[in-house]
Amino acid sequence: MTHRILLVVPTLGKRHDLLEACLRSIRSQSTPAEVVIVSPPNPAIRAFADSVSAQWVEDPKEGLSAAINAGVRSAQGHFDYLSWLGDDDLLTAESLAHSSHALDESPTAVLAYGPCIYIDAAGTNLWTNSAQPWVVSVLAWGPQLVPQPGMLVRSTTWNEVGGLDESYSMAFDFDLLLRLKKRGHFVRVDQPVSCFRWHSDSLTVDDRARNLRESERAKRAALPPSLRRITWLWEPPVRWATRLAASRVQARARRAATGNAS
Repeated sequence: MTHRILLVVPTLGKRHDLLEACLRSIRSQSTPAEVVIVSPPNPAIRAFADSVSAQWVEDPKEGLSAAINAGVRSAQGHFDYLSWLGDDDLLTAESLAHSSHALDESPTAVLAYGPCIYIDAAGTNLWTNSAQPWVVSVLAWGPQLVPQPGMLVRSTTWNEVGGLDESYSMAFDFDLLLRLKKRGHFVRVDQPVSCFRWHSDSLTVDDRARNLRESERAKRAALPPSLRRITWLWEPPVRWATRLAASRVQARARRAATGNAS
């Protein structure tokens, strides 16, 4: 079978139950995808990859962005669209069908994205990032509100920009979005396309400060030199808004955990 979509799933192999749920969400799609699992050497993960008809690639141990790039490079054949999915995240039903259709219908679009449901470790819904069209307009200076889980990138544009910048350990998705935006427009899918798992083991949740620093670095790099000198005007309020949003989701996660335990 010829697959038009490539999905890379990087994993350390320590969360087998979540990895299995992630792959089930991919394999249950009506639109098939080629899957590449990238992990450190692990016989159990290699066997699991075989069991779900996924390719296994050894993690180059140079960071998450390098692992994703390695997965993309190792894939066999041609793919129209590609992306990656964290081993603890999920695709919603028909996610790939909706996103690939949106790109098919808009040949000049370089990326499709859609709403993302935040869930806790137990799978309880916490909040939905509706990812309205305005989030793309503020990308260059505001908070990063375009969800990475569930997005699809046109492979030709991915190749044009050179994939992920491996100098970023956390904000490589944001940096990619900023570079893609210079190549073309983004198209929004109305339906939720993914679930992002909010828990302490998630890199995004665990180290917000480093994520913010890298995000600001990516934004400065994307700005014209004349504007880089005045980023102090908007960076403090953006930091505040980002931390406030994170604290509210964290509060919902604590309430959900208390409810699940009672």
